[in-house]
Amino acid sequence: MTTLTAVMIGGLVVVISLLVIRLSDKGVTLPENITLPDGTTPTAVTFGNGWIAVVSNDNRILIMDATSGELRQTIDID
Repeated sequence: MTTLTAVMIGGLVVVISLLVIRLSDKGVTLPENITLPDGTTPTAVTFGNGWIAVVSNDNRILIMDATSGELRQTIDID
């Protein structure tokens, strides 16, 4: 019984430690400003390596630069 309690406490400590390490990671960094074209309303956002994709309500995907926030590419969705 004592061994089982010790193993469970050890497992709990490991799980909490991993959560703290993972959640303290800096994560996604956003640019200061992202300027969308006039009349564009974002409906979804995703992050890539060096870019941000914004899906707009007018069926377009706007690829933005992750550091400057400038528009790189526009993809029309049919």
